[in-house]
Amino acid sequence: MIKFFRQSYAVQYVVIALMLTAFWLPSFIGGQVHTGLSSPVTPLYVLVDGLLDFSPYMQLAFAFLLMMIEAAVFNLILVENQIVGKVSTMGAFVFVIMMNLTRAQVNFYPFALATLFILLMLREVFLVYVSQKPEVDLLKAGIYSALASMCYFPSIFLIIWMLIALSVAQKGSLRLQLIPIIGFFGVYFFYFTGIFLFGDFLNTIHAYRDWFAALHFTVSGFNLKIIILLSLLIVATIMLLFTGGSGNFEKTVAVRTKMTQSVLLLLLGVVLLFLGGNVLLNGLIFIGLAVVVAYEFSYMGNTGWANLFLLLFLLLVFVNHYYFKLL
Repeated sequence: MIKFFRQSYAVQYVVIALMLTAFWLPSFIGGQVHTGLSSPVTPLYVLVDGLLDFSPYMQLAFAFLLMMIEAAVFNLILVENQIVGKVSTMGAFVFVIMMNLTRAQVNFYPFALATLFILLMLREVFLVYVSQKPEVDLLKAGIYSALASMCYFPSIFLIIWMLIALSVAQKGSLRLQLIPIIGFFGVYFFYFTGIFLFGDFLNTIHAYRDWFAALHFTVSGFNLKIIILLSLLIVATIMLLFTGGSGNFEKTVAVRTKMTQSVLLLLLGVVLLFLGGNVLLNGLIFIGLAVVVAYEFSYMGNTGWANLFLLLFLLLVFVNHYYFKLL
């Protein structure tokens, strides 16, 4: 199975589309479960949610198409940066699994919309390493992170990740680090100007103030089932890192740098799990895991045990979607 998705032909895309459809079919049959996650600090998500609110099935259809687009973008980013092979669908395959592990994720919720902007931001940060003039890439990265935060507000912490990622790429000068910050706050400057002219400025300011005032780390979003799932994912990923090997592939400095940045993104995702609410919907950890797992699957030498584990894991995911519905 792993070697199958190291290739990129029509059949791989058909299989991925069918797998994604199988994940989402129970939700289309049973109807959307409203997440109730709209908030004044997520204006872009509120806008899209409001436009589609006339039909739960339209929201599901939009989220389904969005997931397909995000899987394609994620695969493109990994191919461009040699994290997977030049002709590969491994990125899309792993992304679809990670982002649709549970029934809670097969829905339209803030992070599902923010994911597209996070992926676009990730692409720009990766480009900085090889760009002769990275200023434009960094400005775009700041803008994309701002748009992501307007869907899923904890995405504001991606600014911190970007500054660390630039240092890892040896692009940590003060001038370069200021550029994504300018891009980020530039978007909010125009947003708040619009609210001041045409909206309820004071209530909007109070909403942001209240969010920061209530910000604290908690374990309230965890339960035994979620802990078991996350533990299984993290342990399996660690085993891949230390036992998978990378075949005859020799990592370049650029690939090593981008993998280090991806691991840092994964660690930020772990931290964001403790912001409360439904842990499964604080999905940055799944993007980080998808990068690491896709890389290991793409270049490991002996795939025997990994294939067996992957088949068993997929079986458990499908059984959970259709039968147990535990998460």
